Amino acid sequence: MQRKILITGGAGFIGSHVVRLFVNTYPNYQIINLDSLTYAGNLMNLKDVENKENYKFVKGDITDEVFIEHLFKSEKPDSVIHLAAESHVDRSITDPLAFAKTNIMGTMILLNAFKNLWSDNWDNKLFYHVSTDEVYGTLGKEGLFLETTSYSPNSPYSASKASSDHFVRAYGETYDLPYVISNCSNNYGAYQFPEKLIPLFINNVIQEKPLPVYGDGNYTRDWLYVIDHAIAIDLVFHKGELRETYNIGGFNEWKNIDLVKLLCQQMDLKLNREPGTSEKLITHVKDRPGHDLRYAIDATKINKELGWSPTVTFEEGLSKTIDWYLSNSVWLNNVTSGDYLEYYSKQYK
Repeated sequence: MQRKILITGGAGFIGSHVVRLFVNTYPNYQIINLDSLTYAGNLMNLKDVENKENYKFVKGDITDEVFIEHLFKSEKPDSVIHLAAESHVDRSITDPLAFAKTNIMGTMILLNAFKNLWSDNWDNKLFYHVSTDEVYGTLGKEGLFLETTSYSPNSPYSASKASSDHFVRAYGETYDLPYVISNCSNNYGAYQFPEKLIPLFINNVIQEKPLPVYGDGNYTRDWLYVIDHAIAIDLVFHKGELRETYNIGGFNEWKNIDLVKLLCQQMDLKLNREPGTSEKLITHVKDRPGHDLRYAIDATKINKELGWSPTVTFEEGLSKTIDWYLSNSVWLNNVTSGDYLEYYSKQYK
């Protein structure tokens, strides 16, 4: 079946992997990539698909109501995969209003445009909202987040995502808008902007800079290889039940300090440094406010209902990720210097 899918945030880290998968896997689908190209959106992430006939890039902001209404009326996407979001917890602490604007109002503007376009005929339409496990709050030493876990966000970022989840469900109940939601654990892999832990520490090890670890480093996260996440999104989009939520996680918990030490070990090996060299860069810094102790997702539902499970172990995925950054030093230098903005200007202006 032919489809026209609008993917928001498709030039970002997760979005670029989803766009690439859909463009290459479904040549009969028309994929529209909407991205505002903020600091984390990078068209260099999609150079390999930018000339495909079934791909189109549109620069725009999901908080621009007039622009979004015009886009939906002109393009008439039958489906939305909504990935656009402010996503870095530390930034949300310093600028919470920016997160409310993008994550809450941006999502509502998309929902409204989708409703206004298709409310007379919801057949074969879908609004897929991609969210985070952080909406559930924090766990103790035991237990896992289920799809039925009560929401208890603790940071401006997680509060904004929790609110956007609620609005998606509210539009489903109020306007019969067809939707699915997925909540994922921490992603890692190629093309991730180096403010997040793994690419930041890879870059710092390369440059022999300090590795800042919050508090005692015993905060625990469940890590998900980004390609596995993209595959899960594909499955949820095509096979997920309407009005259902799917938790996507790696069954792969790591304390931050243990993850950093594993990264250091792999980096020393790949850079031909003496064992233990990179671990000397670890520096414990003051903890951030509202730091959740532990996240861990129970991904049993998506496994049983849709047949999804991670394809790589964390050690394998981390090794692949490090190799990618070491082999793509030009990309890394460009995103940290801002040179990729020149690429956008040459290609699309």
